[in-house]
Amino acid sequence: MAGRVNPAFMQQQQQQPENWMPKPSGGSDCPPGLEYLTQLDQVLVKQKKEFFEMVTGWETKNKYVVRNSMGQQIYYAKEHSDNCQRQCCGNQRAFEMTVEDNTGQEVIHISRPYKCMCYGQCFSCSKCCFDTVTVEAPPGRVAGKVKQIYGCCEAKYKIEDKDGDTVLYIDGPSYCKCYCPGDDIPFKLVTKDREHEIGRVSKQWSNLLQEYFTDADNFGITFPKDLHLDAKATIIGACFLIDFMFFERSGNNRRR
Repeated sequence: MAGRVNPAFMQQQQQQPENWMPKPSGGSDCPPGLEYLTQLDQVLVKQKKEFFEMVTGWETKNKYVVRNSMGQQIYYAKEHSDNCQRQCCGNQRAFEMTVEDNTGQEVIHISRPYKCMCYGQCFSCSKCCFDTVTVEAPPGRVAGKVKQIYGCCEAKYKIEDKDGDTVLYIDGPSYCKCYCPGDDIPFKLVTKDREHEIGRVSKQWSNLLQEYFTDADNFGITFPKDLHLDAKATIIGACFLIDFMFFERSGNNRRR
C-alpha cells in the first residue's frame, strides 16, 4: 500500500537545522548526483518562505530544500525565471529549475516552457495548452518528461522515460474538489496499466498562517525504493510542476 510522509515528521523538520545527508556510493551505472536517491523511498520537498514576497506581494524566485526521512538535506533547488513573467504570467510562467547537491554542483535540471491556460485548468483541453517539464540528470542528459494529459476535470499526467515511453501515470484530484483546512491533497503515482498505486506526491498541510498568507508549500513524495533512478528524479520534477500549477499564487492573491 502506498504510504505518505508522517505529518509529525513534517512539523519536526520545520524546526530542524540544515544538515546534509552523506553521499552514498552509487554503482557504475548511477548518474552523477543521483546516488542519494538509491537509498530512499520517500523525500520531503519544502519551499522556503520569502519575507519580501509575503510583505509586498512581489513574486520572487522559488527556492526549495529536499530532505530525506531523517531530516537530512539531499538537494537544494532554485528557480531561474524572467522577472516580467513572474509578475505578469504568475504560475503559468516558464522556468528553469536547478537542483544542487551539498557541494553546489548542479545534478538535476528541470525546464518548463510557457503554456497558455485556457480559462482555468478545467477548460485547458487543447494539447497546445498542456503543461510539460523536461528533467535532465545530470544536466545535458534527459532522464524523463512529465506531461499533462486530458482528464476532464481531474489533474492527470504521464511520466515518460528518456525514450518517450510512458512508465507511470499521476492521478490527481478534481479541479473542482474543495479541501478542508488540515487536509492533505494527494496526487497518486500509478503503474502504466493503471492497476496499482505505487506512491504519491502529496501537498501537505502546514499551518493556518502559512497556508493562507504565503505560497510556501510542503510536499511529501513516496515511491518504491527500487524504482529506476531516472523515474525518481522525474517524479521530483513532477512535484515542482504540480506546485506551480495548483499551489503557486501571484501578487496579493494569497488565498487558494
